Amino acid sequence: MASMRDIKRRKSSIQSTQQITKAMKLVSTVKLQKAKAHAEQTDPYFQYMYRTVTSMLARSGNMDHPYLKDNGSDKIAIVVITSNRGLAGGYNTNITKLVQGSGLPVGQVELYTIGTKGKEILERKGYQVADDKSDIIENPTYKDAMEVCDKVLKDYEEGKIGQIYLAYTHFKNTVVHQPKLMKLLPVEFSDTDIQSAEKNLLMNYEPNERDALDLIIPKYVTSIFYGALVEAAASENGARMQAMDSATSNAEDMISDLSLKYNRARQGSITQELTEIIAGAEAIS
Repeated sequence: MASMRDIKRRKSSIQSTQQITKAMKLVSTVKLQKAKAHAEQTDPYFQYMYRTVTSMLARSGNMDHPYLKDNGSDKIAIVVITSNRGLAGGYNTNITKLVQGSGLPVGQVELYTIGTKGKEILERKGYQVADDKSDIIENPTYKDAMEVCDKVLKDYEEGKIGQIYLAYTHFKNTVVHQPKLMKLLPVEFSDTDIQSAEKNLLMNYEPNERDALDLIIPKYVTSIFYGALVEAAASENGARMQAMDSATSNAEDMISDLSLKYNRARQGSITQELTEIIAGAEAIS
C-alpha cells in the first residue's frame, strides 16, 4: 500500500492538472461559441454552392475544360484539415484514420496539409506532403482558402495531380463532429443530378463555357475549402471542450479515490501508533 506521503503528492499533482483542464475547458468554450456562430452562418452557402455547381455541371454535357477532364496524372491530392494542437480527444486521429481507410493508394497520394497534427501522423504512415499551410487553421479567412485553392488548382492544371479530395470534420452540433472525405475534382454527379439533367435542357454559357468555368470552378473550390476550414475550427474547439470536461471529471473521481485512500492510511497509522503505545505501557507495568 502506498504511504501517506505518496498519496498526498499524487493528489496534489492531480489537483494541479485539474486546474489546467478546467482553464482549457473554459477557453475552448469561449472559442467554440464564436466558431459555432461562424460555422452556422457559413454552412448554408457552403452546401448550396456544392449542390448548385454539381447540378449545373451535370446539365452541361461533355465539355472540354482542364478542370473537368482527365489530365492523365495518377496522383491524388487530399487537402487534410486537422489542428496544430492536441488535447482534443479523437479529433485529429479520426481524420487521419479516414484518410488511411479511404482505399486510396498511399504511393499515389499527395497531401496538402492544414494542421501540424495530421501532417505528423500521416507522414509517419508513409504519405508524402506536397504543401503545408498549417498556420491558417488558427484563424481561417476566405483569403487563406483562396491561397490553398490557387495552389491546388495550379498543380491540377500542370498535371501534377489528377484528382482533388478534401478531408475535414463536419460540425453538426456541439457534441457531434463527423469526419468527411469529399471529392472536388473531377466533379462527380449523384443519380439525382443526372436524372434532373436528363429532364431539363442543357446549360448555356455566356460568353462561352471556358471563360465561365474559369471563374466558377475556382470560386466553387475556394468556397468549399473556406466552409471546411470554418467547420473544422468549430469542431476542434468542441472536441477540446468535451475532452477537457471529461479530463476534469476524471480528475475529480481520482481525487475522491485518493482522499479515501489517504484517510484509510491515516487511520491505519493512528491505530498502529495506539497499539504500540498500549503494548509499551503493558510491558512497563
